[in-house]
Amino acid sequence: MANGRHRVVVVGGGFGGLNVARALEKSPVDVTIVDRTNHHLFQPLLYQVATGILPPGLIAPPLRSVIKKQKNARALLAEVRELDLENKVVRAEGPDGRAVNLPYDTLVVAAGAGHSYFGKDHFAEFAPGMKTVEDARYLRDGILSKFEMAELTDDPAERAEWLTFVVVGAGPTGVELAGQLAEIAHKVLPQEFRSVNTHEARIIMLEGAASVLPPFDPKLQRYTHKHLEQNLEVEIRLNTLAVDMDHESITVKGPDGLETIRARTRIWAAGVQASPLATMLADRTGGETDRAGRISVNPDCSVPGYPEVFAVGDMVSLNKLPGVAQPAMQEGKYVGTVIHSRLTGEPTPPPFNYFDRGSMATIGHKAAVADAFGLKFTGVIGYVMWGFIHCLYLIGWGNRLGTLYTWARAIWFSNNRGHRVITFQRAEQELAEGRFKGGRLAPAILQPVNPHQKSAG
Repeated sequence: MANGRHRVVVVGGGFGGLNVARALEKSPVDVTIVDRTNHHLFQPLLYQVATGILPPGLIAPPLRSVIKKQKNARALLAEVRELDLENKVVRAEGPDGRAVNLPYDTLVVAAGAGHSYFGKDHFAEFAPGMKTVEDARYLRDGILSKFEMAELTDDPAERAEWLTFVVVGAGPTGVELAGQLAEIAHKVLPQEFRSVNTHEARIIMLEGAASVLPPFDPKLQRYTHKHLEQNLEVEIRLNTLAVDMDHESITVKGPDGLETIRARTRIWAAGVQASPLATMLADRTGGETDRAGRISVNPDCSVPGYPEVFAVGDMVSLNKLPGVAQPAMQEGKYVGTVIHSRLTGEPTPPPFNYFDRGSMATIGHKAAVADAFGLKFTGVIGYVMWGFIHCLYLIGWGNRLGTLYTWARAIWFSNNRGHRVITFQRAEQELAEGRFKGGRLAPAILQPVNPHQKSAG
């Protein structure tokens, strides 16, 4: 695209980055999206990949496919290593280690966020989170492997450990995961196993706050709590923090003091931390970051002192907006409009103003909560609203129709989970110790060590 046109480099192909590119479709610019994955991920449905409802492809279409009709945009698979603001170059690295240098006239950093373990990063080995397709796949393999191990053992105590699942965090992700784990154990699998009664599985959800879904309206919190406990038999521990864990247990501190729970599965859904690129950007510009590592930006989403550099999405601190999809999408579209107006001489848009479309969370089959249009919805109505909105925001009618079909087959008609294929090798790897973040195994386990190869560290 070396044709002398204005060059826009977008770091990240998530909600924010993709909406920047789309907003510039008819602008006199060349857009390059650089991402460390080749797909755009619809994270709100990632838990359904982890629980075997949806295949990854329906919620993670290839970026190239998404922008294939936008002639002024391209996508590159590379990992950003340096933001050279003085020379206006993004320095990245390809999968084979080659240098990828991307000169820009305007830079948009939309790198998103990862897991936050609140200063206890060693928890990542024992309690994987769920931010990527790889995370979801590892969780799915791990969950299914635990049921298989419960079928193999004759020791009741060991079986109880395999059948104990602890979800840390009772926000939307934690609630949705706990609800699906309960449905799998109590409704989907009981007829498929012979030696083990999967209905005996314990699903425990920990929350440091005084209620589930802390940001939601109290009415929706009460409904969610009641449905999880009474209908899905989820054990909810409020005002309870995880203070220690290993591969076979988790130690919690609650109102009654310390308690160690023997559990072979621990899932982290308790917090997020902005991408390291937010800290890098702050260091390069002299900017500030908050406790979650998010960089402060101007009202037009530009970085203070650098009007040609923008930051959007989960990695920015702006007007105390939550780190969810809607702010990122709206910020991305807004920044695209700002860039277009600068180049065409059109009136500059007013400062960014977020339009809150509400909050939703699904709990289980025919049960969800929704806060929208100034009204509160629960049960089937909330469930239908949740399904409609989430399906609508998927990219492409093929993925929308495919998701509806898969939901009908897996949840509405057959009460089955079709996407739960594992192998002996995957189960063996998942059960081995020495994982990295997200449940990934250490290289020494995944492949033989080459003594002549230089250390990556």
